Amino acid sequence: MPVTSFEIRKREPFEGGQSFGATGAYERIEGVLHYAVDPNNESNAGIIDIKLAERGADGLVHFEGDVTLLQPADVSKANGRLLADVVNRGGPTFMRYNLAVGDPLHREVIPAGDGFLFERGWTIACIGWQWDVDRSNGRLGLTAPQALGADGKPIAGSVIVTYQGNEPADHFLLSDRGHQPYPAADVNELDARLFVRDDPLGTRQAVAREKWQFARVENGTKTPDSTHVSMDEPFEMGRWYEAIYTTNICPVVGTGLLAFRDATSFLRYSDADDNPAKGRITHAFGMGISQSGRFLREFLSAGANLDEAGRKTYDGLHTHIAGGRRGEFNHRYAQPSVIEPFGLGHRPPFAYEDTTNPFDKAAIPGLLTRLRARNGVPQIIATNSGTEYWRGDASMMHIDPNGAVDAPETPEARAYYFAGTQHGSGTLPFRHGNVGTRTSTANALNIINYMPLLRAALTNLDQWVTAGVEPPASAIPKLSDGSAVTRDRAAYDYMSLPLNMLLVRRLWALPELNFGEQVDQGIGSYPPVMSLTKVFPSFVSAVDKDGNDKAGIRLPDIQVPLATHTGWNPRHPDVAGLDQTQGLSGSTIPFAKATADRDPEVDPRPAIEERYAGREDYEARVRSAAEELAAQRYLLPSDVEVVTKNAMDRWDALTA
Repeated sequence: MPVTSFEIRKREPFEGGQSFGATGAYERIEGVLHYAVDPNNESNAGIIDIKLAERGADGLVHFEGDVTLLQPADVSKANGRLLADVVNRGGPTFMRYNLAVGDPLHREVIPAGDGFLFERGWTIACIGWQWDVDRSNGRLGLTAPQALGADGKPIAGSVIVTYQGNEPADHFLLSDRGHQPYPAADVNELDARLFVRDDPLGTRQAVAREKWQFARVENGTKTPDSTHVSMDEPFEMGRWYEAIYTTNICPVVGTGLLAFRDATSFLRYSDADDNPAKGRITHAFGMGISQSGRFLREFLSAGANLDEAGRKTYDGLHTHIAGGRRGEFNHRYAQPSVIEPFGLGHRPPFAYEDTTNPFDKAAIPGLLTRLRARNGVPQIIATNSGTEYWRGDASMMHIDPNGAVDAPETPEARAYYFAGTQHGSGTLPFRHGNVGTRTSTANALNIINYMPLLRAALTNLDQWVTAGVEPPASAIPKLSDGSAVTRDRAAYDYMSLPLNMLLVRRLWALPELNFGEQVDQGIGSYPPVMSLTKVFPSFVSAVDKDGNDKAGIRLPDIQVPLATHTGWNPRHPDVAGLDQTQGLSGSTIPFAKATADRDPEVDPRPAIEERYAGREDYEARVRSAAEELAAQRYLLPSDVEVVTKNAMDRWDALTA
């Protein structure tokens, strides 16, 4: 068993012993799992650099990672299901099923929300897997082993770090989101380079080496620092910077995939005395949101769902807002939190099954190819928002790379598009994305709350795995029915809408990249120069006359709308970067309240009073739409009231 011990550091009642329905109280266990994996085991073959990792006297690769376990205090109340949370940048995300979100500044606080999972007796494991997170304030991480060269030292090589700011800056950290950076091996490295572009697809301009330094600026004083970059002039907001330099650390980043596998294998199968979940688990499910969902796609591609004994670890996986991407989770000098183009996470495979590259006709193995060969494929439900489609990759999951036909549905998978939503579930009040004192988005942020749809997806996945009940049909944009269109086509349809909805024309396309000297198994340098070569075709949902999506699961916000809702939002002029979108933000552009409030020449969308007789009429239509979704099993019957209340809160906000 690759887990050698579970070191429990804290064990206490969860939420002060609060009782959750018939399940009763929960306990919370904080600890560290100690791993020792065989680099030559077949189930570890997909992990980059694992055979170069430092080894113990036993010939095994040792590392350790954090874990938080929540389980019913009364073992007889456990329902047999383990939900393993791929923590997002160190923070748990499973609370979305409980209609709650955590505080990113206090990851140690786990809100119970409405207790949906706890009332049903789920065991929850939040598993640390990311080597570079700051393991403070409750963040869960991993201590990864180093890949060693012939001299017994970590392999030195070239790494690229990107930066785009919303404020002028004197320096930037060689990392993303304040994580541990890859330090420069030599702050005076003459071959290190810094480039700047006006936008991610712009022309690279080199910054003269004498005009920038490895340094940080504090109180106007510049100090040499191997983890920061500074220029003679401040970094300009909105522009795109790339630092390329040599680092002297080489973590085996892919051991995070093994941690996520072996933690659950231990909790599920081990009868060791230090397994606090011993005898509780009959079925295991994994869930990942955004970065964590992309991690699960990499997990599948690496064939990591079979443990060293050849047993299937996860019966079911729920990937949410991962799109068609993977990420920097399993290659040399990977930065797991990076989401910007361009990187290895933007390369094929995108689909579950084998496909053909339309440009060179080469075969592209699917995400499930390794696992299918060894009978290790789990059941999968993938849910996505409009953002993942508009950024260019989500449609590649289910439309052939040649862009001509829909791909056949994978028997073990379903896909659902949450129409008109942004990356993160929306909320009131109306607001713009704010960075410091600046407004960062041109439009108000998307306000659609899609979280109730998540727990219907999990419930359907559970029933599929444990009872063989097929989930509802996939609900996604399709070429076959005309609901999938190119972004240019959708942009044309948006053009008649209000001026502040003017679509950004250069939304990032998901490219096929030229990786220069990159070679198999990560042996060699991280590509020092990456360039756009050919672009795979991508698609979004067709829109109706109000600019709302036609495809996917259409919540009442879309079926009986009060506004136009999109998965994209342009950057605000105050933060520069014009002609670009602002990160993962979507838009909500309300309809006029009254006919007299709108100019038909500017806004052709009928006003709210032209659409509905009043609040009672609107509520009746909302409830009917929610009940229809419940009948289709895209929404739980118990959540019809939740969705109706959400919609009425937005009515009150928009008609006040």
